[in-house]
Amino acid sequence: MKNIIQKSKSHYFVTTAIRFFSICIPLLMLSCDDFVQVDVPSTQLSSPLVFENNSTATAALGAIYAQIRDNGLLTGNPNGMQSKLGEYTDELTFYGAGGQTDASFYNNILLPTNMDVKNWWNTTYQQLYTTNALLEGVENSKSLTAFQKERLRGEGLFIRALLHFHLTNLYGAIPYVKTTDYTANTKISKMGTTKVYENVEVDLLESEALLDVEYISSERIRPNKATVQALLARLYLYSGRWAEAANSASAVLNNSLLYVDDGNLETVFLKNNLGNIWQLLPDTDGRNTLEAETHVFLQGPPPVSALSLDFVNSFEAGDLRRTQWIKEVTNGTNVWYHAYKYKAYNNSQGSLEYSIVFRIAELYLIRAEARAQQGELITALEDLNKIRNKAGLSNTLAVTKEQIISAIVKERKSELFTEGHRFFDLKRNMLLDETLTATKPGWDTNDQLLPLPETELLLNPNLKPQNTGY
Repeated sequence: MKNIIQKSKSHYFVTTAIRFFSICIPLLMLSCDDFVQVDVPSTQLSSPLVFENNSTATAALGAIYAQIRDNGLLTGNPNGMQSKLGEYTDELTFYGAGGQTDASFYNNILLPTNMDVKNWWNTTYQQLYTTNALLEGVENSKSLTAFQKERLRGEGLFIRALLHFHLTNLYGAIPYVKTTDYTANTKISKMGTTKVYENVEVDLLESEALLDVEYISSERIRPNKATVQALLARLYLYSGRWAEAANSASAVLNNSLLYVDDGNLETVFLKNNLGNIWQLLPDTDGRNTLEAETHVFLQGPPPVSALSLDFVNSFEAGDLRRTQWIKEVTNGTNVWYHAYKYKAYNNSQGSLEYSIVFRIAELYLIRAEARAQQGELITALEDLNKIRNKAGLSNTLAVTKEQIISAIVKERKSELFTEGHRFFDLKRNMLLDETLTATKPGWDTNDQLLPLPETELLLNPNLKPQNTGY
């Protein structure tokens, strides 16, 4: 892709919408028939032409989802948050070479020059740029119907909110970008997390109003209203807005026609499980998830990382997640463990598993925590015990508000491991120092934020100051 600006000024990893869509749309049409079935254009698509046809506009949206799946924060490959933050905290032990960027995460010695820190920032702002290009193209279209515009805009706003939400939880104060105007973006200033959250909420509330309850296709690969409500529930939980968090979680969980917890741990991560809210489609039919390719290994020592022994031993006796979601690998002398939530690590006759971004177990735990924080202890225990009972455990012995919240944090550790939650759960509960100081020699209280990429600070002085400690 050809930059619209000089390489030395490639702030936000910006590329033109025309180049992005003209390259990615044909690729998407070849590999993701669930999004759209149209003939590949014989010539490059200009940006206006993309948004004068619902099929090509939808393909442009699908190309953004493909980018999110394959690169940046939410990807299931080894460079995504699930792996890197698992190493950063207490989920994963790193076994690779010391020169790999994983070693910096595992040893908590990140620098502003770290390539993954830089790539997360640049890739995410590139995805935000193309999302804003989509939103602008849809708004300016003369041919799309009102319904088509609402659907595309609703999804675009959701993506913009989702990406900014993760960025601010990693880096702290960040720019909230709503335009493709390069001149404005190169001079944009940071805003604190509270202000970012306000912008996220505005985008999500509009998205919620635009999207339907029903999915647009038979598969759950396009966000619907419940997907937005799930992110709202997470946003409100992180913000300490307990009533709103509980209400948003309930809005999803009360739809028993769409969302069903069948009580079977073996089926949770299959693509057709009714507990899944939103998933990312593999790049080709027959391929499965990047998460399985990343975490599963067949012989030791592990090529990159494995579940830490302390984490594996933290499960209660009789917890079925320990036996069904974790697999042991031995060479006869040593034993290692890997996440085995996604089990299809090879190609299959038709894809069996899609990468899950939101599932209802998290919503039960969000509602449990929000209810406990409000003193609604009986209903909080009901939600918590639902997750425990599914894992083969008896009801919790927690009684007081503090005990219940502590039990919920522990339950999130056991239920959501390697799904990208652990770092944020410890951080928002102010448990990072208490939990990691004893087990991570390089841990420092300033590590609760990642460093801002050094190259970005040089390009845009408005991003200064650097985060404390770097």
